[in-house]
Amino acid sequence: MPEKLNPIRTRPRFKIFTDLETQTCAEKLKSQLKIENQIFQGNINTEVANIWVKTQHNEFWKPYLSLRIEKEENQTVIRGIFGPSSAVWTFFMFLYFIFGITFMVFISIWWVTKQIKSSDFPWAIYLAIFSIICLAFTFIATKIGQKKAKKEMEQLRNFAESALENIEN
Repeated sequence: MPEKLNPIRTRPRFKIFTDLETQTCAEKLKSQLKIENQIFQGNINTEVANIWVKTQHNEFWKPYLSLRIEKEENQTVIRGIFGPSSAVWTFFMFLYFIFGITFMVFISIWWVTKQIKSSDFPWAIYLAIFSIICLAFTFIATKIGQKKAKKEMEQLRNFAESALENIEN
């Protein structure tokens, strides 16, 4: 049997079409969650489902499977995404943004002072380098988090494949 969610390896989003009603899809997801409730927890309603792996301690890197169940024309569409909680995602995007902007500002200041042969801002290059180092540490932290969450991501992937197998056309 080919893997239905194979694109998840490179892109953590997927879309499934079905002729079932949104309520029926939600009920099937709830029943699958009840079957596997030793491993998974979640909140499921007719529009949104959030599912995660149960652990004894709540990790910062805990991955989630977020599903959105929508009605489009004459079909139901289930859009899914694997990833960290929205708070973690937002935090890391904020760090990337701040350090990236900081780098651009200070490298621009340094470049302009070099071009006009001024010595007013000699510290700008050091802050630009510091911003790059902070970006590198942020990147390393995200890779460490992905590595720590790999087992749980595989478990969520297997749950999604088994749960959505009954729903997909």
